[in-house]
Amino acid sequence: MTRGGERGTSLIEVLVATALLVTLMAGLMSMAGVAISTTENQGHLAARTTEYAQDKMEQLMALSYGDSSSDTRVFPAAPSGGSGLAAGGSYNVDAPVALYVDYLDEDGNLCGSSGAKCVSPAGTTAPDKWYYKRVWKTEVIATNLKQITVASATTRGFGGSVRATSYLTVLKTNPF
Repeated sequence: MTRGGERGTSLIEVLVATALLVTLMAGLMSMAGVAISTTENQGHLAARTTEYAQDKMEQLMALSYGDSSSDTRVFPAAPSGGSGLAAGGSYNVDAPVALYVDYLDEDGNLCGSSGAKCVSPAGTTAPDKWYYKRVWKTEVIATNLKQITVASATTRGFGGSVRATSYLTVLKTNPF
């Protein structure tokens, strides 16, 4: 006795099902690529730029209100050779101002410091192998009140995306 309803699948049915599965997987894989790129850029790199901007802000806030000569492009800050908290600079990472910019390698080491994978920069010329750039601007807002803005950005975004950039702004008062 044979049963009429127990036939196997044909080769054409298997090929159609395989083509459908491959098409669906290709769509899912492209979504996975976008997810990985977004996570790297907006998660990891954005968090690092914010951390490095905060480090620079803490270094600047440690200076006295009237300091106009400390060099914060090195760590710890040198007593002379820099701009201190003198009015000037820029928070545009694409237009750095001399004495108001520093660079970090991919591990967050200040370029020129021991262990850094990049050398000291010359003015606003970026050194080789830098990965993070920090720029800052100091403005006198009112008598005894300065506004300090720090921007930190990566050299490029992961996977061709827009690079991660973070901005921090604080007010500093005299005599602090």
